[in-house]
Amino acid sequence: MIDSGDHLVVSLFADRDSEDYWDEPGGQLGAMVQARSELAAGDLRLLYLAWLLAIQSDEVDDEDTEPPVPAGLGDLSAALQAIAEFLGIDEDLIAVAAGASPDIAPEDDGKLAEWIASIAEKEKDRLLAMVAEGEGAQVQALLLRRSRGNAGGSNSRPVSTRTAAELWKAAGDRKVAREKAAEQRRSERQAREAAAKEAAYAKRLDELAPQTEAAWKQAAEMIETKSPRDYDQAVALLSDLYALARRQEDSASFTERFLALRAQHARKPSLQGRFDKAGLPRDRG
Repeated sequence: MIDSGDHLVVSLFADRDSEDYWDEPGGQLGAMVQARSELAAGDLRLLYLAWLLAIQSDEVDDEDTEPPVPAGLGDLSAALQAIAEFLGIDEDLIAVAAGASPDIAPEDDGKLAEWIASIAEKEKDRLLAMVAEGEGAQVQALLLRRSRGNAGGSNSRPVSTRTAAELWKAAGDRKVAREKAAEQRRSERQAREAAAKEAAYAKRLDELAPQTEAAWKQAAEMIETKSPRDYDQAVALLSDLYALARRQEDSASFTERFLALRAQHARKPSLQGRFDKAGLPRDRG
């Protein structure tokens, strides 16, 4: 931060080695540019995000209390989202801080017009001159900033008593809870997928049950082609027949018939390897 007298220059940077954080022109950098105009118009969320970055970078004392929390911290603009992502500001830290941030009050055009009408004529002339000189954007930002300040800071809240250490701990707790919830959802999804897969397999075995003889014949015919793809399909079909036999508690009959088939093709190492990999019987034991 540099104080030049009439202006205050705020510099935000991330100390990284990787070049992957740079975007082509018009990409990520272009998305961040609008934040400067938002700040000039009195939106202080960028400065608060900078303070959170300082906490994350261990540049703030643990006992320091946070500055006034600006409104809308839980609903960042696209530009501020791009900056938070680029700087790597912890999402849980932002979320915890946003818990004390109110929604942004909608602009009241009537009150804004009323406030502009109350500006002294001399000041209005100066602002109009600035517009005529091509500084319209600066005048707009100045008027918005002043009107918001005149409204008593409706887009901010009183100074909080939360310390940097409290915010950082709360962010850590939130991260743990979020990851635990995500793991729970992942486990539940995997359980549902496993149950659905098991049900589908059981249905396939049900459909195979009345067609076992045809399945044995089909497997034998596919083996005779000596095609690797047909080998795979034959082994898959035999594996289903084996599973069906175990379900019907008749694995002995399957084993006897399969071992005869295995012996018939003993000189086909590729096929024998597939049988072994599939866990099909090697002997009567």
